[in-house]
Amino acid sequence: MHIIRKVCFLVLLIGSLPVGAQNKVSRKIMELGKTDNRTMQHLDILTNRIGGRPIGSDAYENATYWVAGKLKEWGLEVEIQEVGEMPVGFNRGPWFGKMYSDTSMSLDFVTPSYTSGTKGVQRGHVVVEPKTRQEFERMKGKLKGAWVLIEGQNTGFPIDHSVSGDSLRSAIIAKKEASPNDSDKITEPALFYKEMREAGILGTIQSAPVPLVAMYDRKNIYSLSFDNLPTIPDIKLNEDQYNIIRKKVERREFVMLEFDIRNHFKPGPVKYHNVIGKIRGTKYPDEYVMSGCHLDSYDSSTGAVDCGTGVAPNLEMARMIMAAGGNRPDRTILFCFWAGEEFGLLGSKFWVENNPDKLKKISNYFNRDGGPTAASGLNVPENMYDDIVKCTEGLADYNPQIPFTVEKSTQPPRAVPITAGGSDHAYFAMNGVPTLAFSNTDPLGYNFSYREIWHTTRDLYNLSIPEYMDYTSVTQAVTVYNMANLKNLLPRDGIYIQE
Repeated sequence: MHIIRKVCFLVLLIGSLPVGAQNKVSRKIMELGKTDNRTMQHLDILTNRIGGRPIGSDAYENATYWVAGKLKEWGLEVEIQEVGEMPVGFNRGPWFGKMYSDTSMSLDFVTPSYTSGTKGVQRGHVVVEPKTRQEFERMKGKLKGAWVLIEGQNTGFPIDHSVSGDSLRSAIIAKKEASPNDSDKITEPALFYKEMREAGILGTIQSAPVPLVAMYDRKNIYSLSFDNLPTIPDIKLNEDQYNIIRKKVERREFVMLEFDIRNHFKPGPVKYHNVIGKIRGTKYPDEYVMSGCHLDSYDSSTGAVDCGTGVAPNLEMARMIMAAGGNRPDRTILFCFWAGEEFGLLGSKFWVENNPDKLKKISNYFNRDGGPTAASGLNVPENMYDDIVKCTEGLADYNPQIPFTVEKSTQPPRAVPITAGGSDHAYFAMNGVPTLAFSNTDPLGYNFSYREIWHTTRDLYNLSIPEYMDYTSVTQAVTVYNMANLKNLLPRDGIYIQE
């Protein structure tokens, strides 16, 4: 009887200890973080072997099955969840360009995804686009075999060719009449696109600021079919080079341009998928802590920062938790790799809409989609402060150069948002799910600028920050694992106004 009382006392004592003291898992994660951290290995494979990953591409499919394979290898349950399909697929190959004149130069340019390449190397003279029907008719004979400089400064999207010619010009005139004070600012490129294409131009060239941005045409892409594809390149050229070439043309100097752009389409439909890795809870298997990122990226570069810096830590978190013996948490942990965030939050929206029964049982959805800075703290409502301190125990001392802090928020509860925001947390928040986010900081002074990389040709592996990436995998893994072992779900009344 005396022995039984001792055992009961020990059980009660253990049950009263903080989360971090109840298990060795978080301490093991921190040890692995310093001795066997593979975050940058994952990023290397994702970006330098697989590359840029728009949905509908072979690279996206390769990334899907690579991520699923790694999660299975580490012992997680894995679901490859079909989200939707693209009418055609798109794969980007290399691209090259050169100017020939009194001097020559290599060209710095990009083309948006799902636009045409060249038919091998194509060289031609250069003209400035016609502005009126009379001007078009006068120069029509010079258009065959020409590269056409068009108006406007590009923001990354393809030219909208759904309207062209006189009907587009009528629309511009109507805009100018409606806003006479801004009439000089109202311009539309490629007024006679359809007619110029029929006349035999090689492609259009538009000025673009550096760093160069290349995106999707969300508006018109679903109208594509393999028999109805773009047929001439839509080139976005470094604005300084564009101005040099345009001045030469206007001065009637000799100038020829040569491009080799290897953009390829494949017959659709091409399906795209979410990947969900699950560590099933033993005590509360129908309650969840979720960690998510988007697997897709733009493909003018390799998608290392946006969002390889979310994918690589999410993978390493799963690996380290399993390697540390964290395969039996009280609640289920879901590691989510979403499809089509860049195309409108498609994957996360699909999951939320198809799992309404789970939404009230999610303690928190963590989203990472902000670059390679350090997940160095949490700012939380007062009524969950003590729980979060337990979940992050030991992190304050993990790396003295990157201090981890938990602070009480001074913000009052807010209404549940009614419209989607800019990343995959949006549809969770719209349905009242807590979406506490880690503070992302640059304490070592790398002066990282997300805007200089976001959706540009600079989105490369070497612009990630290894110290921060490795650190983030550890801090997020410890927090997520310990949150899955709290006695309760996080309260929502400190985040959202309760109806």
